[in-house]
Amino acid sequence: MTDRRWAWAEIDLGALDYNVREFKKLLSPRTRLMAVVKADAYGHGAVKCAFAALVAGADRFGVATVDEAIALREGGIEAPIQLLSEPPVTAISDLLHYNIIPAVTSEVFLGELSSAATLRGGEALYHLVVNTGMNRIGFRPDDIARVANLAHVLPHIRLEGVFTHFATADVEGDWDAQKQLTTFTRAVDSIRSNDIDPGIVHCANTPATILLPETHFDMVRVGIGLYGLHPSEATKGRIDLEPVMTVKARASLVKPISLGEGVSYGLTWHAFERADIATLPLGYADGVPRIASNNLECLVRGKRVPQVGRVCMDQFMCEVDPDAHIAAGEEFVLIGRQGDERISMDEVAQKSDTINYEIACALGSMRLERIYV
Repeated sequence: MTDRRWAWAEIDLGALDYNVREFKKLLSPRTRLMAVVKADAYGHGAVKCAFAALVAGADRFGVATVDEAIALREGGIEAPIQLLSEPPVTAISDLLHYNIIPAVTSEVFLGELSSAATLRGGEALYHLVVNTGMNRIGFRPDDIARVANLAHVLPHIRLEGVFTHFATADVEGDWDAQKQLTTFTRAVDSIRSNDIDPGIVHCANTPATILLPETHFDMVRVGIGLYGLHPSEATKGRIDLEPVMTVKARASLVKPISLGEGVSYGLTWHAFERADIATLPLGYADGVPRIASNNLECLVRGKRVPQVGRVCMDQFMCEVDPDAHIAAGEEFVLIGRQGDERISMDEVAQKSDTINYEIACALGSMRLERIYV
């Protein structure tokens, strides 16, 4: 597929467009959709995916770092961009220059943001984070009204929103998620009781958007679902999603081996009969999980073939039928569809004892070329 390397990831922007529109169907007309494109859009390419999401109806973007936000701005994204955690105070000048909305989790940051915005002469928006039980970031619920009051009198900053994050929204009917929702609602009410407008109230991540419509409020934050991946088994069947990433490679070498010969480091696999071994130019440096060695499969000519031996840094091997006469240049699929067969991101994640989020981010590393279709 490429001139320099026979390995690539295809990113289907049409599938992403479809997924955004499917999520929009779950929302009321007044509820905004934040497209979360952190970690380079979970390995799918943040700028390209952001433009596609905008066309499909996304209202703003969520990122994890200031650099991720700047990359979107420099890529031409003019829609609101919001940090999902508080950056160092030393990043405030960049926030103001690039019009990036921070999440705030400390009083010190509020003061520094106000001072910098005052010197600049403009108004800086921010969102307050409430820690409702995940215990990662945020102000205590019983402290949020006091903090909102403190910030309200600071010059040149304005509260645009209040949010929290669920720890167990991917478990249908979970008691802890309901407890967090109740805690969050009370925290927001405490802000309103002080005659302060909390602005955009939001707490729904991808699973909550699907499973808990009562959490939609003013905005939902959809991440993994945009890319056609489900956050848990509980959400499958509740919304139709199309996978966005396909990972492919062409065999760089196909060679015969005899009964008893081993393959790859440690010779952890030996041939039980005469076989052909296809070498693919993909490895754990590209995100192929080494822990799943001897347990993965690939598709070639629409059929599954086993990956054999340990996954190497830059290559891994598959056993193919000698009678099929597979040759160098033949296209293999590690994740995606070929013919009537399909290997999902979830399948690879399960065999790697991890989650689809991690596999997507790893395979979307910059070393593996992305081709947009």
